[in-house]
Amino acid sequence: MKRLLLPLMSIALLAAFKPAPAPMITPPPSRIDGGPVIMSVLDRDTGEVQPQYRHDGQRWTAGERGHRYSVRLRNASPQRVLVVLSVDGINAISGEPAAPGQTGYVLDPWQSTDIAGWRKSNDEVAQFLFSSPADSYASRTGQGDNLGVIGIAVFNERRAVRWEHRPAKPMRRSAPIAEASPAADAAASRSSAEAASATAPSPAPMQRLGTGHGDRETSSVRDTAFERATEEPVQIVQLRYDSARNLRRRGIAVDSPTAPERTPQAFPQRFVPDPPSR
Repeated sequence: MKRLLLPLMSIALLAAFKPAPAPMITPPPSRIDGGPVIMSVLDRDTGEVQPQYRHDGQRWTAGERGHRYSVRLRNASPQRVLVVLSVDGINAISGEPAAPGQTGYVLDPWQSTDIAGWRKSNDEVAQFLFSSPADSYASRTGQGDNLGVIGIAVFNERRAVRWEHRPAKPMRRSAPIAEASPAADAAASRSSAEAASATAPSPAPMQRLGTGHGDRETSSVRDTAFERATEEPVQIVQLRYDSARNLRRRGIAVDSPTAPERTPQAFPQRFVPDPPSR
């Protein structure tokens, strides 16, 4: 039996997964990012939700060293969901190497909540804050192999609800591929190798951020019962983070802060200045 957490309310016992009876059909994932939960990162020192960028098939966001942050979760579905939260590859509730089958937070239909830190008890967390990799909680506990990533695994709740079943469309058969001569194959291989060499990406920059174990603050939860509808999650989201400088090095166009545009002033100075020296 494993505990689940219901943010801002209480903590629960997780029933072991049982196959659903034949009449039940697992609800399909929502239209939102392939699943029912929207995840974002809130910089608690600026009060701003951090922009996310898609790059090379991954999602990225920039952090600022020393800033506290929270992981904002919004259940955009009409049923309860279980969200297993991983930070730097560690379950944010139990401190174990994260796996989808572990304990997590339970969100009510349409509920939003901010997870502000590593859970220390039913009433307290240690704040998430962007730190150097060496000062991260993961590195300090010997689990620093997955720095720079926040992830969620989402499960629907088992309940007898019928959903419309739409059969998958048949796959279109591709046209047969004509056989090429050995000489043509060799030429194609040389061409591919030359192209790969010309477009080889530069080495990825060294990770500059991790998530530290900050000051304690009050954050109350309670136990609640939750039975998963399926053994596998209906949604997995991974959001990688690093410094804005490193994101730019990866080719991500991070918005840089710009100075406000200066507007002409009818009375730019209140007093008479001294004249220039002779």
